[in-house]
Order: sequence, then C-alpha cells, then structure tokens
Amino acid sequence: MASVSAERGRTTRQRLLDAAVPLINEVGWGGVSTRLVAERAGVAPGVVHYHFSSVTGLLIEAGIGFAGVMFEQFLKELSSRATIGEGVDWMLGELSRYSGTDPASLLIVEMYLASTRQPELRARLNELLARFRAETASWLRERGHPGDAMAEATVLAAAVDGIMLHHALDPGLDLATLAGPLRALFVRADA
Repeated sequence: MASVSAERGRTTRQRLLDAAVPLINEVGWGGVSTRLVAERAGVAPGVVHYHFSSVTGLLIEAGIGFAGVMFEQFLKELSSRATIGEGVDWMLGELSRYSGTDPASLLIVEMYLASTRQPELRARLNELLARFRAETASWLRERGHPGDAMAEATVLAAAVDGIMLHHALDPGLDLATLAGPLRALFVRADA
C-alpha cells in the first residue's frame, strides 16, 4: 500500500513539474501562481504546497530539470562531432532551431532573468553551466585543442547564449556566417 501511495506522490509531483514549464513560457516566471499550476496539473491548490515549499521552489525544480535535459542532449550531440570545426558548425545549425519565441528559448531567458533575483535559482543554474563548460572544455581537449580549453569553453557557452538572443531579435540573422569567427577561437589545422 505504501509503495502505491509513494508512486502516486511521484506521479503527482511530476505532473506539477510538467505543468509549470509551459506556464513559465506563457505568463513569465513571476506570473506563475499556485492556482495556475494546480489547474494545469488537475489537482487542488494545496497539493502544490504539499510537494513543494513554494511556487518558486517548484519553478526552480521545473526549470532546472528542463534545462538539464536540454544541456545533456546538446552535450551528447556535441561529443559525437569528431573535430572542433564540425562541432561549431553543428552548434550553429542547432541554434537556428531556436527562434526566441519557442518554448526552450523562452524558458532559458526567463530562468536567466529570474536568477538575478533568486539566489537559489542562480546557484542551481550556475551548477548546470559549470558542468556544461567543463564538459565542453573536455571535448575541446579530446580534440587536441592546445589553448586554455576552460576559458574558451566559457566564451563558447556565452557566445551560444548571445547568438540565441540575437537570433530571437533578428530572425533573419544568417547563423552560418558566424562559423568563421567562432572557428577562429579554436585555430587548428583540422578545425
């Protein structure tokens, strides 16, 4: 009986997390309320606070969970690229999928903005980004990059964020034209 109850609790918790992500996109981080999440998840409002200490806690868990999966997929695809040049080209192609108004772009932008006011979100997002930079630096080293891989992975991560924002503001931006400048960060014969 206890395992059935525990499973039901896990299922309800996941429904709340799944409900929160699109709400962040629809009404913004600050616009999500207990009532909205409960309605979307099909539960009573008190259930939200049974599973999470606050709506902010729920939003942090939902956002970090979504971003973590997104970063993992990105890193997995990046690791399958044999050269740095192939990786840069793939990244730019991948970024062209994000319009700035798509759910993933909206969520990341909302999280970055909210992290300026939410220390817990800032810390958790920083952990994700630190792991992203470390794994990107490792990928650079594995491909024989002779420079400061960690510094350049940081610049690359910041460039990805910036390109995503610029592409959102200027959908006509030809991301393929950015391959040369990005490749120049990693001057190599085989890049």
